[in-house]
Amino acid sequence: MPDQLVFAMEVFLNGLMAGVLYALVALGFVLIFKASGIFNFAQGVMALFAAMTFVGIQQGQVPFAHLINVIFGTKIHHFGWELHSILAIVLTVCVMIILAWAAQRFIFRHLVGQEPIILFMATIGLAYLLEGVADLMWGSEIKKLDVCLTDGVCLPQGINIAIDEVTFGWFGYGFFIDNLDITATIVAIILVVALILFSQYTKHGRAMRAVADDHQAALSVGVSLNFIWILVWSVAGFVALVAGIMWGAKSGVQFSLSLIALKALPVLMLGGFTSIPGAIIGGLIVGVGEKLFEFAIGPMIGGATENWFAYVLALIVLVFRPQGLFGEKIIERV
Repeated sequence: MPDQLVFAMEVFLNGLMAGVLYALVALGFVLIFKASGIFNFAQGVMALFAAMTFVGIQQGQVPFAHLINVIFGTKIHHFGWELHSILAIVLTVCVMIILAWAAQRFIFRHLVGQEPIILFMATIGLAYLLEGVADLMWGSEIKKLDVCLTDGVCLPQGINIAIDEVTFGWFGYGFFIDNLDITATIVAIILVVALILFSQYTKHGRAMRAVADDHQAALSVGVSLNFIWILVWSVAGFVALVAGIMWGAKSGVQFSLSLIALKALPVLMLGGFTSIPGAIIGGLIVGVGEKLFEFAIGPMIGGATENWFAYVLALIVLVFRPQGLFGEKIIERV
């Protein structure tokens, strides 16, 4: 087998893994947009906030320590203990549920019936608010997030070595797949299956689908919009936590983590804003496409194509199919 083809196969696999991480972020956008019609610009910051909260709880950091020290003249920073990753995840989920309730109670409940642009601007304000609160709570320094791979919760550390040995036996060249990417893929598959089962076979899941289809009809049969929107924001917060942990473990928990939302935009444009499978497939297309394009075409044009390839691809798709590959086609009669 030609060496270039083998290298391309490895790039393809790594592209699939990167696409899964993009899809995890896009899922949060889709969930909120389907149920409430709100394009949540704050989803990326929610991933940052969740990751910083997880690290802070795990390491026993005192929330708002810097502010407390300035006001009271103290020098406290940590409680003196560290929590197991699973317990830290549970506590962080509770924090994200409280955040979902607060966002619905104090912001979006008062904006029901407003134009979509007003709701969009509200999510921009929420993004900056969350970023400021995260800075005050946990500080702005880069934090190391090392979950699953160190605790042995997800995968044994030697699985990537096993893949390297197997592929070397098949092709004479060992594929390197990062352990974190493998973990993210497995977690994403479990998450998507769980979301589909929840939406199809549970009472609240069917209520979410009813709200997504028609708010007024859902109200007429006794569905509480406030409860469903809090539920949707809570689920989106959990998805943001998963994405934040995966991205944070990959590149460190830092404020640039919030920019992953920008990478999710072409994924949404490709897959459609209302399709959960579309978010997954769109993420895989973007991940594989940018890696293969950089591998095949990048050296000819100076490289660094991964920064813009996804947006150009999304633009081309939008020209021919504005609702995305899996989005619902909207026909307006005039």
